[in-house]
Amino acid sequence: MKLDDDTIEKKLLHLPEWDYYENAIHTEYEFDNFKDCFSAMSRIAFECEALNHHPNWSNEYNILKISLSTHDEDGVTIKDFKLAEAIEAIVEEEDD
Repeated sequence: MKLDDDTIEKKLLHLPEWDYYENAIHTEYEFDNFKDCFSAMSRIAFECEALNHHPNWSNEYNILKISLSTHDEDGVTIKDFKLAEAIEAIVEEEDD
């Protein structure tokens, strides 16, 4: 079920690296180098498969840009927040 704007904004309080615009939640990460960025993307890909939910994303050298929305619902759903939380955990682990 698509979430309303107020619910999305409240949930984003727990994900300060993420922003809501253009009917999706977005973030950008900068890594030390391409290898670290690609490593994070690989780990995120396994989580996406496990959740059966996939981001729109791109990378340029050490920058990873991610957008999440649920196409079937034409907006942001709880699935997007579950994946965003999983992505945050993966990226934090990469930083350690």
